[in-house]
Amino acid sequence: MMTIWRNLLLMVALLAPASAWALDSYRFLHVSIDTPWIIFIFLFFMVFAPMLLMAVLYWRNALRREDDEEGNDHA
Repeated sequence: MMTIWRNLLLMVALLAPASAWALDSYRFLHVSIDTPWIIFIFLFFMVFAPMLLMAVLYWRNALRREDDEEGNDHA
């Protein structure tokens, strides 16, 4: 079974177009002046999305505790 996968991988590697071998070059990535900004915006939301979620959950939990405490005082 392993030889089948190895032969298939070898066939794909040999039949791949020449442009497929340039996957690690900058030409494939299309680096431009906008690339640092795109990376910054992506990382900005990756960092701040969990913080925003944490703030919303904390606020929701604090409101729920206030309601529970007010309910216990009137009982």
